[in-house]
Amino acid sequence: MEMTCIQVTEIGGFRLARLPVQAPGDDEVLVKVTVAGVCRTDLKLIRVGHRDLVLPRIPGEEVVGAIAAKGAKVAGLECGDRVYLYPGQWCGQCPSCRCGAENLCSAMRIMGFHRDGGFAEYVTVPAQSVIPLPDDLPAEAAVFAEPLSCCLNALELAGLRPGMAVGIWGAGPAGTLLHRAAQAKGAEPVNIEPDARRREAIGGLDCGAERGFDVGVVAVGAKAAYEEALARLRPRGRLVVFSGLAPADDRIGVGFNQLHYREQTLVGAYGCAHRHGVAALNLIAGGAVPVVDLISHRLPLSRLSEALDLVSARRSMKILLYP
Repeated sequence: MEMTCIQVTEIGGFRLARLPVQAPGDDEVLVKVTVAGVCRTDLKLIRVGHRDLVLPRIPGEEVVGAIAAKGAKVAGLECGDRVYLYPGQWCGQCPSCRCGAENLCSAMRIMGFHRDGGFAEYVTVPAQSVIPLPDDLPAEAAVFAEPLSCCLNALELAGLRPGMAVGIWGAGPAGTLLHRAAQAKGAEPVNIEPDARRREAIGGLDCGAERGFDVGVVAVGAKAAYEEALARLRPRGRLVVFSGLAPADDRIGVGFNQLHYREQTLVGAYGCAHRHGVAALNLIAGGAVPVVDLISHRLPLSRLSEALDLVSARRSMKILLYP
């Protein structure tokens, strides 16, 4: 059996291809893709490259579908089950896995990077990565579980508590999900977003009033945003490094006396763990974090180039692709 998919064979472009469907191994399931989300990481992966990318590759790490076939050793999952796919495959034995940070597993293999992803009609994944959807949760809402999971990991690393003032730099899809997740946890988030289009799209969040924050999360790849966030941390404030920077910009001057005398903390946040996917689905299904209003475009897989252009120009919120 063959399927239509997006395949990246060299950095800078992709092709719409017909490739064989990979049959599941004993511990794997074959998933018929219902919908996949597009994000800035996909843009970077295809047009710039990524440290974790192994070519040739089918991209796509935000995926929801239904089980079409399963391996002989797979229990607890049945054909037809609607599922969200946590994009990681982890060993479960290394120090990171043992402390609940399987996203930092020494043997991590990420869907769309090390193994084929969901910009396709079908994708074969490890059974350990499959999370069944809550009853009646639409696929278009469930596909937000991956970006929301990354936000939950960031807020967990921030040590977020009710009542904390949270400064979020950026009001794109990630910045908006960070805002809503922080609100759901009882915090008081404010977004710093200079782009009027982005502010209007999500109801007009703060443009940057001069105030301090207990937690700062930078959801834009901008050196200036990190510098401002550092300057606006309160005593014992924590800055979460959520968005990566271009290699030429990844050195920022930090006053260690500031950290010392104000007891401030810097912490990195990369990806998410499996448990964050479960939590994200429950928050979405329960209505604590609304997501469907963030969908700005619904496009067929064949229009991926248009989708990437929209992401690059910041003229979209969440774009969904359909095989």
